[in-house]
Amino acid sequence: MLDCMIVGDSIAVGVSQVRTECVSYSKGGINSYQWLNTYVSKTPLVAKHVIISLGSNDHKYIKTSKELETIRALTKADRVYWILPAIKPDIQEDVYAVAAMHGDVVLPITRLQKDGIHPSSAGYKQLAEKTK
Repeated sequence: MLDCMIVGDSIAVGVSQVRTECVSYSKGGINSYQWLNTYVSKTPLVAKHVIISLGSNDHKYIKTSKELETIRALTKADRVYWILPAIKPDIQEDVYAVAAMHGDVVLPITRLQKDGIHPSSAGYKQLAEKTK
């Protein structure tokens, strides 16, 4: 079993650059629907720790709650961490709801770049530390 897996969007890419020991299935700009349909059929989400960052790129035509629930149902891990999108309160609620159903940990991004979406360098390091 893998020790650590990181999945998701550009924020996941950034965390994987700090947590280089983790296997990463992440891509900048990807939404939860695209991620599910691109990666999950090829990659079982089985690891001791799984870190998920999805939702920031979702839009009104994506059923975020359904996509995240499906991804979580396919995840087998001792501990799952969700990185909370810094924007989109409705999607934040979806992340909290899915995490709560499974007893997962939700990590808000507290140190942001000027774009208000992505963590700063210190923010990525902080997220990486909290997922160890």
